[in-house]
Amino acid sequence: MYVQEVRATSLDGRPGPLVIEDADRLAAFEARVAADEFIEPKDWMPEAYRKTLVRQISQHAHSEIVGMLPEGNWISRAPTLRRKAILLAKVQDEAGHGLYLYCAAETLGTSRDEMTQALLEGRAKYSTIFNYPTLTWADIAAIGWLVDGAAIMNQVPLQRASYGPYARAMVKVCKEESFHQRQGYEAMMALAAGTPEQKAMAQDALDRWWWPSLMMFGPPDDQSPNSEQSMRWRIKRESNDALRQKFVDMTVPQAELIGLSLSDADLKWNKEKGGYDFGTPDWDEFFAVVRGEGPVARERMKARRDAWESGAWVRAAAMAHADKRAARFAA
Repeated sequence: MYVQEVRATSLDGRPGPLVIEDADRLAAFEARVAADEFIEPKDWMPEAYRKTLVRQISQHAHSEIVGMLPEGNWISRAPTLRRKAILLAKVQDEAGHGLYLYCAAETLGTSRDEMTQALLEGRAKYSTIFNYPTLTWADIAAIGWLVDGAAIMNQVPLQRASYGPYARAMVKVCKEESFHQRQGYEAMMALAAGTPEQKAMAQDALDRWWWPSLMMFGPPDDQSPNSEQSMRWRIKRESNDALRQKFVDMTVPQAELIGLSLSDADLKWNKEKGGYDFGTPDWDEFFAVVRGEGPVARERMKARRDAWESGAWVRAAAMAHADKRAARFAA
């Protein structure tokens, strides 16, 4: 039997220990992935593939749950009953997305409790975008338009990810994220067409959220340690830089349509490439936020830890009920 060494990736993205894999099985797996076949939970897969998926899917799930925090804080302060109802529905959707994704990750043999503990202990990450504060109602509109717009750009290719449960979960997630993006843009459009003060508030929110939104696609391709392997395994379908370019090309005309401008002196149309040239995000800021140095990073993690601790009795009651029910059916 021939064997091959491969290196798994831990939940925090750092290289894990070397794992010895059967070379024949590995070759058969690689051939299936290259042929665009779905890998299912009971199929053989290399440990590095499993670990990479757990890291990515759990980070995605954590982001959906943490993403509820800045928006949930504005439900009671939304300016109209209609806006309150829309925002409430959106926050509920995000909770559902987290549930789908945790379930997908659990098919890989990692429990939701393990993933949550990794987050609470700082061994797992969530999207850095949620470590920025929401200062005005316009921030909620900007999040819907820009943050969810960037999320859709990232997530639509995941509907064709090589791991079946992840790809299928993303079908429903993307449909709902599309609604979120449209409601955010509609809210920003209303502000831009309002009073001078409302338009200024919309422009201020756009100025503050533009660069963090570009950072959502991850670091440049030459600084992204996991992208090459993830693309070879068809977990990712497009590179960080390619997705970022698509997002800019989509968003610039939207901003122009409602009379807002993007805070980028280098932004200009490039006829030769058929897209916009744009400036470079502050990658030092990006990596600082990844390290947990974002403006409200501590506040976000405190909220998650508090929720985990205060919800312990609910989890205990649910488990007791499940055990009692299982014993009744076994009798």
